[in-house]
This record gives sequence, C-alpha cells and structure tokens, in this order.
Amino acid sequence: VVRRHLLQRYEHQPFISCLAGFYSCRWKRYQRRRTEPGKCCCKTRECMFFPLLVGAFCFSLVFLYMWGEAKNDYNNFDWYNYGNLGFWFLWSVVLLIVAAILFMYITLLLVLAMCLLAEGQQLYLHWSHKIGTFLVLGFSITALFIFSVLWGDQWKTVRLSFQITAPYLHIGAITIMVLLSWPVALHAIRADKKVVQVIIVGPYLAILLFLFLIPLGMYSPCIREVGTLGPKPALIGHRGAPMLAPENTEMSFQKTIEHGGDGLETDVTISYDGVPFLMHDSTLKRTTNIGEVYPNETTQNAAFFSWDTLKELNAGTWFFKDKPFSCMGSLSRADENQAMNQSIYKLSNFLRLADSQNKLVIFDLYRPPETHPYRNSWINRTLEVILNESGIKPHLVLWLENDMRSLVQSVAPGFQQTMGSKAPVEDLLMDNIVKLNLAYTEMSSEDIQKYAEANITTNLYVVNEPWLFSLAWCSGAHSVTTNTVHVLKNLRQPLFLMTPQQYNIMWILTDVTSLLLISLIFAL
Repeated sequence: VVRRHLLQRYEHQPFISCLAGFYSCRWKRYQRRRTEPGKCCCKTRECMFFPLLVGAFCFSLVFLYMWGEAKNDYNNFDWYNYGNLGFWFLWSVVLLIVAAILFMYITLLLVLAMCLLAEGQQLYLHWSHKIGTFLVLGFSITALFIFSVLWGDQWKTVRLSFQITAPYLHIGAITIMVLLSWPVALHAIRADKKVVQVIIVGPYLAILLFLFLIPLGMYSPCIREVGTLGPKPALIGHRGAPMLAPENTEMSFQKTIEHGGDGLETDVTISYDGVPFLMHDSTLKRTTNIGEVYPNETTQNAAFFSWDTLKELNAGTWFFKDKPFSCMGSLSRADENQAMNQSIYKLSNFLRLADSQNKLVIFDLYRPPETHPYRNSWINRTLEVILNESGIKPHLVLWLENDMRSLVQSVAPGFQQTMGSKAPVEDLLMDNIVKLNLAYTEMSSEDIQKYAEANITTNLYVVNEPWLFSLAWCSGAHSVTTNTVHVLKNLRQPLFLMTPQQYNIMWILTDVTSLLLISLIFAL
C-alpha cells in the first residue's frame, strides 16, 4: 500500500532533472530537495559559495567586455608580446576566445541556479563546478590586475565605449532584472518573516531604481540634434593599409590611395650612410627576411645597416607567414605576388608617391642610436630629402617632430606644424601649431571644439573600429589615423547616431515596459 501510494505521488520532472543534473550532477529525483517555505534556498556552505559564483560572473563579464572593446588595439598587444617573446602570434585572439568560453561557462551555471531557484529547488553546486568557478574568478581578477598595471590606458577605451554602448547596456541590464524578478518574487512570497522579505526584495528594488534613473547621467556626443553633426573625418592610412599589404611598403600606400585615403602615415629611420627609409621596429626581424640573409644580425638596430644592404631585403614574405591581423581577408593572386616581392621603401620615394596623389603625409622620425654618424644631424638630413630630393609640396607635410622645431619652421615655413600632445591654446598658437596628433584615448569633444575655435584641427590615432570612428566623428575630430581605410570609407554616418528625442523614447519605453512586467510577476 505504501509503495503504491508513493508511486501515485511520483511525478516525472525531466526539466528539473536536467537542471539539477547539469548544476549538481544529481540526476535522480531522490537526490534533490525542494526549498521549504520560509527556509533558505540552500545549506550554509552553499549560501557562502553562491556569492563567489555571482562574483565570478561579474568579473568575467567585466574582463570580456573590456577585452572585446580592446579589439581596436589587438595589434599593439600582439606587438608588445612579440617584443618580449621574440616571435609573432595572435595572442589577442586566443585571449578573447578563452575569455568568451569562461564567461559562457559561468553564465550557464548562474542561469541553471536561477532556474532551480525559480522551481523551488535547493542549490548544490558540484565540486567540479566549484573548482571551475574558482578558476574563472582567479583568471578574471588576475587578467584585470595585469592589464591595469601594464596597460592601464585600456580603461580609457572602456570609458569611451560607454559613450556608445551605454544606452544598449541599459536595455540589457533592465532585461536581466525582469528575468530575475520571478525567482526574487517567489522566494519573497515564500519567506515567513518580514525581515527576510525585505532582505530579498530591498536590494533588488534598489538596483532596479538605480537602473531606471541612470540614463539621466548618460552622455554621448552621438546623441545630438539633426543637422549638428560635423563632416566625416579624413582617413590617414597607418603605415599604409597594413591589413591589405605589408606595412610601410609601396604596395601598402598604394592600397590606401586606391581606397580613397586622404593621407599617409609612416615611420622614418636613417640608414648608416644617411638614407631615410621606412621602418617601424628598431630591428628588421619582424618585417623582413633578415633572418634568412643575415641570421646573426637579427637583433642589430636597423639604422646600422647601409642602404645597399637594406634595399636587397624582402619586406613582403613575412606578411603571409606571420599574419599581423586576425581578420585580414584574402588577397587576389596578383596582389599576393606583388606583396611577396615588396622591399624596404625609401622616404624620398614615399614622398613622391604622396605628392603625385596630393596626399597628406605624417611620420614619426626616429633619432639614430649613439655612435651613428647621423645621430646629431638626423633632422637636417631628413629636411634635405623632403625639400631637395622629393619635390613634395610643403603644405602636404604634417611635421610632427618637436626637436629643433624653430629651425624647421625657418627652413620650411610651408609645413603644417603638428604637436603630439595637448597644450594651452596660447602656447600652440605661439609655436604656429595648426594640428594636434593625439592618441584616441585622449578624445574629448570639449577639447576638440576648443582647439577648433582657434583653427587647430585634431587627428586621432590609431582608430580602427567603426564604433570608435563613429565616436571620433561625433566628437568633431578632423581626421583619424587608421589601419582600416578600406572599412571606414564605407561608413555614411556614425553608428548609434540618434536624436535626444529618440533616446528619451527608447529610455522611457524600456523603463515603463519593464516596470509593468515586474509588477505583473510580483502580483501573480
């Protein structure tokens, strides 16, 4: 009779079995326990561990968001690791994949826990998942700490990204609060003491109220009235078009010109016999075949080679062996053959190409190391090439080097004097500065407007991602230096551009809809 009575009361619960199986590895019904009304949802040990699960979710979410928004600088991260490890690898992509997998894992555990709570089941996280939670928490905190110490500027990128993503993050946060309302309401109603109900509902309502009101403090230059948006920033190819051709080669600059770039950016080093040439790294190891031709000279500074040696090196085969970017696309057979046969480019040839296409040029000029014969005459030698050998129109040259600026102004008054850092407007005008060349992390629509009123334009570098370019556009930047001329040229207007009225409708509609849904859930 007892056995028959038990069988009659038994109900098949496949959904709960799956939830408990994946979360607790308790697939059998007799292994599970329901939460008694007015009692805690889990034992003391589990209650202590659940905040760790929530913390792991929060830290992994922060790191994934931070690293996802850092995509604009993945090449810099990989280049930094190359300098320390001595070989090229796309560590940035590996880190993104690992962060995404860990976040999805911890999110799945948290979703399972919320579903079990909504079904009135006691929580018990299997020991293997507890180890996994500790691993996710440790990895996320360690990664955030390391990046804060070694790459603290990346937090500036995160803050900039909020000017674009905040309205949509707000919608996502409100959606999560609506989903959480069911387990919160269920356990609040089951609680047998008013104090417990307040403890459960109070923090939830406080967070919800904060989210409802946070749009009042949001700011984005892309939320603006119709007709107030400035012209699209000019595009300056960073070392040419390094996603389409080997950087700092003739082909790379030709690709920039083909895709409608307005200017060309490069890096200039002076050879041992006084020939300025284009090279970003201090050595030739990464972007030439120096290891095959002169295997014992891979760590030698590029400036200590003669031009006769430099011009014989191949500067294209590395592009296919060590791909510098994760999403470069495919090249045609003709482009592949052309890229494979690129060589180191002379400054004079680079300037002639820019002049023939009427393109602006800006370059970082590297001072030769000690014992170099042009150590103290590097600027004079560069000026000789620009003025006497290239024939470029002076107004196309954005002169960035700050040393001996007064000499440069007297010798070449037609150059557009460019400063690489912010300064008071009065000081810039005194030095005849007409353009600022700033890292994008220093972007400020107020500063850009202030300088523009003094006829000082702003160029931001290096801006690769469409969202970041959109923010620069809305902020009033005159131009950007970019690796992705071929992508940004297709933007007809900034992403996420909206009027204040459209934003207010989106905000109010989200809040009202969520409030109605949450009220309905608590009422039921």
